[in-house]
Amino acid sequence: MSDVLERFLRYVRYDTRSDDTSTTFPSTPGQLVLLNDLAAELRGLGLPDAFVDDHGYVMATIPPTTTKPGIPTIGFIAHVDTSPEMSGTDVRPIVHRAYDGRDLVLPDDPAAVLRLSEIPALQEQMGRDIVTASGATLLGADDKAGVAEIVTAAAALVAHPEIPHGPVRIAFTPDEEIGRGTNHFDVARFGARCAYTMDGGRRGEIESESFSADQMIVAFQGFNTHPGYAQGRMVNAIKAAAAFVAGLPREASPERTGGYDGFVHPYAMQASVDRTTVTLILRDFVTGRLRDKEVMLRLHAGEAAAEFPGTRVDITINEQYRNMREVLDHHPAVVERARIAIRRAGLTPIEKPIRGGTDGSRLSFMGLPTPNLFAGEHDFHSRLEWTSRQDLEQAVAVIVELARAWAE
Repeated sequence: MSDVLERFLRYVRYDTRSDDTSTTFPSTPGQLVLLNDLAAELRGLGLPDAFVDDHGYVMATIPPTTTKPGIPTIGFIAHVDTSPEMSGTDVRPIVHRAYDGRDLVLPDDPAAVLRLSEIPALQEQMGRDIVTASGATLLGADDKAGVAEIVTAAAALVAHPEIPHGPVRIAFTPDEEIGRGTNHFDVARFGARCAYTMDGGRRGEIESESFSADQMIVAFQGFNTHPGYAQGRMVNAIKAAAAFVAGLPREASPERTGGYDGFVHPYAMQASVDRTTVTLILRDFVTGRLRDKEVMLRLHAGEAAAEFPGTRVDITINEQYRNMREVLDHHPAVVERARIAIRRAGLTPIEKPIRGGTDGSRLSFMGLPTPNLFAGEHDFHSRLEWTSRQDLEQAVAVIVELARAWAE
């Protein structure tokens, strides 16, 4: 068994699901268990400065092997938490050796089947070893694949000082899945010129542009009274909110957009006659278009409220993250080195936008230019999540080649 696969199979057994209702940081104790164990493992590999800070972030340094002047410090980052949308308790990983196109039936749920006809990405995995969970949980490749790859690459660089590289920093973070992964990240303490999150999908992928993202909370205020005596008095906020949601532009919904299209997406509602709130996310690759969407939604909310006289509407906008390309375009060498490393690992670079965001989106605007690289994650946040041993191994090779490329 390869080192990276062994680590991955070990890490996914930790229950590190994050919790967006929690007020602690990290949001769940299981994350801190893994983070402490990772710091200890890094120290055991020969990185004596590995530590866990007060917020649960793990940081460590791989010392340089060359005295060549002017080599910048670079970093690699992965998150330990898994999505709260699917159970991460008692994960049972299964290695399906030498995949040949057959259906992969997951034993804990016979309805959970990976079929080549439904998952085209499996076509690229012929002869490879596919890793899944058992059908009752997610696997946790997002992002324990990245964690395992970084630790394994660190072990390889420590064991092979003949590989020339400058200082390499490592960080493992909590709570990325609930949007808090960078809330307490100390960029100055990390001390790198640039970094790479290992948190992507198909092998060879480089992601250097993401959505810009805002959250909008639309609150309809009505008036509740006994329904038997409500004539001329009751103002039903639920009805105003329903009119608002029903009138949202269908062509701008997630299920009808792709590529570089933006969208507006209502994803949560708290409803009562007196007060109903609708929470939406606004997404676009052009930050200025978020303002256009905001103006459109404000107008639409006002029209919905006017249909039910006496309704008041209040709107709150929360900035979430911005398109990392706005920063990375000013640091072309960061992406170019990734292309070089991917080619040296025997792969073809695949560049595409992220229809979402990563910790790198926020880190880039915090002064740490951070594109996202493939980690071999597929069908994440679901019971059909999978990766392959060979993808894990090739990601390790890319990390090693990146360290070498920055030393040249």
